[in-house]
Amino acid sequence: MTIRKSANAPATSVALLDEAPGVDIDSTVETSLEAGTKPKASAKPNTIKKKAPRRERSASRSGTKGSRTRDVDRPLSEIPIEEIWALYREEPTLDIRNFLVEKFFDLVRFTAERMAMRLPAEVDTNDLMSAGSFGLMDAINAYDPGRNVKFETYCTQRIRGAIFDELRSMDWVPRLVRSRTAKFESTRKQIEMETGQAASDDEIADRLQLTDDDYKKLKRDSRPITQVSLNRKWFETDSSKDVREIDVVKDTRQENPLTTVQRQDLQGLLTKGLSRAERLIVILYYYEEMTMKEIGLTLDLSESRVSQMHSSILARLKAQMQHREKEF
Repeated sequence: MTIRKSANAPATSVALLDEAPGVDIDSTVETSLEAGTKPKASAKPNTIKKKAPRRERSASRSGTKGSRTRDVDRPLSEIPIEEIWALYREEPTLDIRNFLVEKFFDLVRFTAERMAMRLPAEVDTNDLMSAGSFGLMDAINAYDPGRNVKFETYCTQRIRGAIFDELRSMDWVPRLVRSRTAKFESTRKQIEMETGQAASDDEIADRLQLTDDDYKKLKRDSRPITQVSLNRKWFETDSSKDVREIDVVKDTRQENPLTTVQRQDLQGLLTKGLSRAERLIVILYYYEEMTMKEIGLTLDLSESRVSQMHSSILARLKAQMQHREKEF
């Protein structure tokens, strides 16, 4: 390294030049002094910039080992499905899985709607679709394109299996009872198709080769108590509010208000114009269902006197109602 001071430059300015091959440092400094310019202290030797080595692709489309790469700006919808499956097999990312779920979700809807046609009305189709979605995701994770099987064929079976598993978990009746019920019903339908008439218990027992006790047990187990949701829809209406099961279920313990009012009106009509004792005889005999002897003890009358008054009341009421038949 050579250090020289310029005559016209301040004493503190020093030019530091690094020696480099092929560069005359003395001539460079002298030329700059003659031109009246300061030598550049930060002058750097000539350097050769080398380009960074191009990053080799880790895999090609021919199927070499490594992770496949795709254009970042190219959406998944424009890539062939075969390449998408290859990408997901090599690097199962969440974006690709979500794309495949959205693409094949129609299979879940189609399978759930077909299965719902053979199920009770209280089973919601949305619940079946939710269970089938898990089957779809399992099928996507386990699908192997190398087996030369269409994904739609493989996926449908996985979706049906997931829905059946959900139905079994929701069913409170044991599977053994369901199998016995199916066996009993299939035998009964087969006999009815052969004979053209309703199958008897003896014919079903003979066809199943069961004794009387075993057949009674099978018949009892094939008719389990079913659970019904009171909030399920009863029928469609034109209004926004649907009619539910709880709105139409009959409560036998509650008396109909209309029937109660009608009975009260009839009681008032029958007892109108009667004395207190005659009114009590009618009420106690027909409404309280007491005998003549019990009515006599209650009213402090003899049984024959109660019977006589009862006959007289009926004759009067009959004559009173004859001219009012048109009202009824």
